[in-house]
Amino acid sequence: MSQEIAVVGSPEFTTGFRLAGVSRFENVPDDEKDEQLDDAATAALEDDGVGIVVMHDDDLEYLSRNVRQDVETSVEPVVVTIGSGTGGGGLREQIKRAIGIDLMDEDEDS
Repeated sequence: MSQEIAVVGSPEFTTGFRLAGVSRFENVPDDEKDEQLDDAATAALEDDGVGIVVMHDDDLEYLSRNVRQDVETSVEPVVVTIGSGTGGGGLREQIKRAIGIDLMDEDEDS
């Protein structure tokens, strides 16, 4: 079964991923994160078609304790946070560490 990437966050955060071809996303406006981010994160975590959930690391503070624990301990789907606190490794390196392979590695013989 093929799984997809889902992005959870503000429309400004998800737009770049949508332009890159990510089709699953949960938009939560900044002024509604306190009320809606738990539901959006839970929906992404419970979607069987999602293998990787991407969130901005600053958004974790808006999650309730239980949902934050689910996000931080989720194995499938893998939750990757990016943003101000992730350093220079970027999304590619976090995914590689999480699942053990480089999904974006191109075959050099091609």
